[in-house]
Amino acid sequence: MSNGYEQVAGRFMSARNPRTGAAIIREWSRTVSPRSAILDLGCGHGVPISQTLIEEGFTVFGVDGSRTLTAAFQKRFPNAFVECAGVEESEFFQRTFDGVVACGLLFLMPEDAQSLVIHKVARALNPNGRFLFTSPKETSNWRDSLTDRESLSLGAKRYHEILESEGLDVVGERSDEGGNYYYLVLKP
Repeated sequence: MSNGYEQVAGRFMSARNPRTGAAIIREWSRTVSPRSAILDLGCGHGVPISQTLIEEGFTVFGVDGSRTLTAAFQKRFPNAFVECAGVEESEFFQRTFDGVVACGLLFLMPEDAQSLVIHKVARALNPNGRFLFTSPKETSNWRDSLTDRESLSLGAKRYHEILESEGLDVVGERSDEGGNYYYLVLKP
């Protein structure tokens, strides 16, 4: 499931600022075992998240529901791995990871799907693995600016509850220059 992004893939690639979030991703990546494998959920065409991780020496595995975006990802990063699938259905390459990122993704899903993805991430993380995702701190819903589909932030309190129920610890929260709110999570 592409959450509507297949239909707007070209506009998304043109509109995506290649710098927004890169500094936080780079900083976060320094908490992950060097040169390890990182899963990028909702990887899109890979800019700037996967690109930053690859520049930092990580092996990147991307999952996105848009055929157009995953084709652009594979063309841009031929040595990375990519799967065209909804993250809800993906088997995450049937492996575990030292890091997982989900930027601009979870809030595109209903609450039950967000919980499911967090559950799957908890299972896919190695011990001492790191998870980074974005969603507004406040509980809110709005229309996605590109797809006009409903977006839903469960809010920090609810995300903390779901993460804790999966055995994950929130170790930090940050905002970037574009106003995106990040949750930094550890699997002890």
